[in-house]
Amino acid sequence: MTVKEAAEEFIVYISSVRSLSQNTVTAYKNDLLVFESMPSIGSEKPVELVAADDIRLCIGVLSRKKFEASSINRFIASVRGLFGYCRKFNYIQKNPALEIKTVKLPKRLPNFLTGAEVDKLCSEPHKNELLWEKRDSAILEFMYSSGCRVSEVASLKVCDLSADLSCAIVTGKGNKDRKVYLEDDARKAVGEYIADRNARFADNKVHNPKNYLFVNQNGTPITVRGIRYIIDRYSGADGTGHHVNPHALRHTFATGMIASGADVRLVQELLGHSSISTTQRYTHITTDKMIEMYNRAHPHGGRE
Repeated sequence: MTVKEAAEEFIVYISSVRSLSQNTVTAYKNDLLVFESMPSIGSEKPVELVAADDIRLCIGVLSRKKFEASSINRFIASVRGLFGYCRKFNYIQKNPALEIKTVKLPKRLPNFLTGAEVDKLCSEPHKNELLWEKRDSAILEFMYSSGCRVSEVASLKVCDLSADLSCAIVTGKGNKDRKVYLEDDARKAVGEYIADRNARFADNKVHNPKNYLFVNQNGTPITVRGIRYIIDRYSGADGTGHHVNPHALRHTFATGMIASGADVRLVQELLGHSSISTTQRYTHITTDKMIEMYNRAHPHGGRE
């Protein structure tokens, strides 16, 4: 069996048998396409002839191309998954990817916005009161209020919202559902958008509550790329050239919750983190921020 054939089988397996999310399947597929394109591999190479050194050469190529450590580690995980599948079904005798160590990740604290920056970003869409501006406003407010990932917002359906718009059920990583909450500004923005959206599509099947909440002008669901474009567009509207990373709204939500005294395990649950250590990053941010504020405010702050 060739690498290409094994990869195609593996993608079908994780999609239909393991029922992984579409985003996860797409990530695996993209990584394995890169793997097949590598000079040390090739799509027609028999899987049993792929050695650990061949995979190391692939990682070397990615490193020289300045891939981030997180992207390289995801690539390694995808290759491990492929050869784990091949071993499971006896296409190979051993998994060569198990010999590959992941790349050490740099310790980077997440970026987050100040209250003024969030207010400015969320107010940008309101200039003409058009339906699509209301949609954009609802997306921004929803993301900041709930701390949701971009992919979770894109897949949200009207039926996932409570009747009073105070909360929603979102599907996160691993197809795990969790409840998130909307504060007043988000509830208002989402409510105004839904009213105009329903009027626009009154004679269209998009009006069906089983369908997606955030849609494009033709009624099709907005994509992850579409939401990223919206955030990039409005964050750069001030002409400074400073564009906000879509994940910054999620980081800002988490940082604000921790800074306000929320229990870290509550924040973990709201964010959908599987590990408490992921959430604890935000405690370091708020501690650093408090030290900075202390040094600014204290009469003796900043003295050498």
